[in-house]
Amino acid sequence: MQTVQSQTIAEGMKGKDFLTIDELTSEEIHHLLDEAAQLKKLQKQGVPHEELKGKVLGMIFEKSSTRTRISFEVAMLQLGGHALFLSSKDIQLGRGETIEDTANVLAGYLDGVMIRTFGHETIERFASASSVPVINGLTDSHHPAQILADLLTIMEHKGQLSGLKAAYFGDGNNVAHSLIEGAAKVGMHFTIACPPDYEPDEAIVAKAKEVAKETGAIIQITDDPKAAASNADVLITDVWASMGQEEEQAEREGVFAPYQINEELCINADENYIFMHCLPAHRGEEVTAEIIDGPHSVIYQEAENRLHAQKALLKLLLKS
Repeated sequence: MQTVQSQTIAEGMKGKDFLTIDELTSEEIHHLLDEAAQLKKLQKQGVPHEELKGKVLGMIFEKSSTRTRISFEVAMLQLGGHALFLSSKDIQLGRGETIEDTANVLAGYLDGVMIRTFGHETIERFASASSVPVINGLTDSHHPAQILADLLTIMEHKGQLSGLKAAYFGDGNNVAHSLIEGAAKVGMHFTIACPPDYEPDEAIVAKAKEVAKETGAIIQITDDPKAAASNADVLITDVWASMGQEEEQAEREGVFAPYQINEELCINADENYIFMHCLPAHRGEEVTAEIIDGPHSVIYQEAENRLHAQKALLKLLLKS
């Protein structure tokens, strides 16, 4: 049974966009995670929960995907709705038609739109013009849906978020940005270990540090991977070259080699640490096979939790 506070939070989220983690309050994040846990429980028990019967989600993909497409599509199916795949090759977004025209047209057909694209300004323009909720499935700057799944996974294993120490190793990319924002919001200490010139966006870090003053989180950036791993409850990494950076692969392998998560690095972490990776992973590059396939790894649970976290998000944003 929902409390008055949770009902108020749920009402406040209806019809909202979800472009970054920073746009959510701490209370909204925890409410989303509680909803996700409940929906996961219902799904495991085989209990129908068609909260979005008759609703249609459009899914625009300018970047290819495995987990994002499947998890959103299955999420809508399990919630009783329908998901419509829209490849950028099949629609006129930003080419023969303005982003604003596409947003307005699709809003007349759909109950919500999920977009996976390159520049974050594309989704911001789309959301500004759309009269239905717009969800960020990934941009070059942010990956908020992934971080909801990450927080859910950490909660399941550690029973809390506030006061934990998480450490991320590698490029200060979109995943790093959303992790910084999420950690700051929930009071989780967070350190990014990255080489010089690959640090996360300064403005995002500065904003997260301001938020952290309210929640008690400590946000740090360092070039020392061992210091970052020291007593960490959660170790996280991502590929060294994201989509669109393939030509930098060889250079990045040399730069990021000291930031590989391996057995030597993990000795510094808490003995009960968990290892996370949003996938796809390159064994032998950002992480060794011994770690990603070892007993501390929770990558497949993390991937599954994309489904449950996104179901909670869709339910709260799209429900009438």
